[in-house]
Amino acid sequence: MLLRGEWTGPEAQGLLSSDQRVRTLRKVLVTYPDVRHILPDRISLEATTEQSVVETLKHFLERQHWLLSTVVIE
Repeated sequence: MLLRGEWTGPEAQGLLSSDQRVRTLRKVLVTYPDVRHILPDRISLEATTEQSVVETLKHFLERQHWLLSTVVIE
């Protein structure tokens, strides 16, 4: 995923920011099955995650325009 400018860099902390919106987003993300961990610029899923879960998570993240500019699945 590519974070918007104000959410990148060592000071911003991306997905690990203490901003209330990001904290709420993290709480939602950990409810998805197979989420292993969250880093400032990525979310790690179990290798066995079903494609439907990946697609659902991708669509959810794409709606977070205030934080992300692009969602990339690797």
